[in-house]
Amino acid sequence: MIRSELLQILAKENPELRAEDVERAVDTFFEEISRRLADGGRVELRGFGAFSTRQRDGRKGRNPRTGESVEVPEKRVPYFKPGKEMRVRLNDSAE
Repeated sequence: MIRSELLQILAKENPELRAEDVERAVDTFFEEISRRLADGGRVELRGFGAFSTRQRDGRKGRNPRTGESVEVPEKRVPYFKPGKEMRVRLNDSAE
């Protein structure tokens, strides 16, 4: 699903809201998750999962085009851990 599909579904399920209101709500939702992660925090959505960040150590990498060795600095990367209800739902649908 892409963002525009999400907006269409939410607008269809909430006809009392204007399209601009739906878009503002989605933008706010994702902006707040991003802001919390950037501040080093964690976002937990019960029944869905938790967003957090993990630290990756610096390492030696390789430029795939030239083959030369390059230093890759340490960095934080986003991480998502699905909640129990999400895992159950995913695995039940496979049967």
